[in-house]
Amino acid sequence: MQDREKKIQVNVDSDIGALKAVIVHRPGPEIENMTPESAERALYSDILNLGVARKEYEQLEAVLQASANTLHVRNLLEDILELPGVREKLVVRICEQENALDLRDVLLDLDTVELAGQLIEGVVLVRDNLTRYLSKERFALQPLHNFFYTRDAAVSLYDEVLISPMAKAVRRREALIMESIFDYHPLLGARTINPSGQVFFDPATTIEGGDVIVVRPDILLMGYSSRTSSQGIDFVIERLKRKGGQRRHLVVQELPTKPESFIHLDMVFTLLDKDCCLVYAPLIVKPNKYRTIHITIAGGQVADIGEEDNLLKALGKLGMDLEPVYCGGHGDTWVQEREQWHSGANFLALAPGRVVGYGRNVYTIEELSRHGFEIVGAPRAAEDMDILPRRCAIVLDGSELPRGGGGARCMTMPVCRGPVNW
Repeated sequence: MQDREKKIQVNVDSDIGALKAVIVHRPGPEIENMTPESAERALYSDILNLGVARKEYEQLEAVLQASANTLHVRNLLEDILELPGVREKLVVRICEQENALDLRDVLLDLDTVELAGQLIEGVVLVRDNLTRYLSKERFALQPLHNFFYTRDAAVSLYDEVLISPMAKAVRRREALIMESIFDYHPLLGARTINPSGQVFFDPATTIEGGDVIVVRPDILLMGYSSRTSSQGIDFVIERLKRKGGQRRHLVVQELPTKPESFIHLDMVFTLLDKDCCLVYAPLIVKPNKYRTIHITIAGGQVADIGEEDNLLKALGKLGMDLEPVYCGGHGDTWVQEREQWHSGANFLALAPGRVVGYGRNVYTIEELSRHGFEIVGAPRAAEDMDILPRRCAIVLDGSELPRGGGGARCMTMPVCRGPVNW
């Protein structure tokens, strides 16, 4: 069991609150367990070099470890697989979901470390009958190629954890693993909500964490995207209605379904500080056909719903006048498109004004500098966080990781953040 002294209570009521605890997954053999032919099914546009990707990831990991209690999926999974009853329950759920009940006993016979590895890295198909011999598959259980994007499978939403009904079948095991970690790990104190476990679950309900941004205790942003459906957003509306108490605002931003770089809201918009955000201007600022819808929830019901001009104006009406920093700068739209493609708008806030993202997006970095962010290399930041200025952008090397389709925010699942003095 991981040696931690104090139970971590889930609490995230702003995307910029000081990061106190975060869950990550170090990329492993699962990202190499694909071919060019299977990459599309794995939701990749290219195959990654693991050695290079891990070196780049180590920079992010070092920055996180210098800032917060950093927990690893693999360690947490191994811990819960040692708990009585949990091991069999999780294995059976996975095998049932993936129509692989013939693997149940094989998996349960593995030692804990090997079992955790195979649940993440994939179970190689044993060709011991005609059907398996003829199969074109390499794996009986597919590797979780995308699990290092821990943002998506579970969402810390205030004091609860929303388990994501993932849009793509290849990622649904991630959600089962994360649900079991939050339900059973003694280190984590949280109530999980799983839409797929509801009595009247609509199969069209999909939600992924990259489409969920908690702005303030009373403001939530969600992307209406190829990965988060209107039914998924409706589920969140129902949860907010049940919470009662203060008036809450849910602002929904419609996203394009193509290209794939628009997969989630946090690929076009992230918060940097109380008064500053990073945006992909053609979608967030400039006129376009994609709707912004403001939903007000009060007294346990939807009090108002209507369209706004854009996301920034909607937030401005709620008292958040955000200065936009443009992904790719103010110049050529082609540059903006290139840098958005490589997660130029996908920054993670460690605290108000202290953010992390890829240094390869040079025009975005120059724009951050013009807006008062001191640019700091990740190795220097990891050495001594205490000497960094309040407003700074910590830059990671990023030649390989961005080709997987996500940035620093995508690769982190915050569990606890400190309050923000609004």
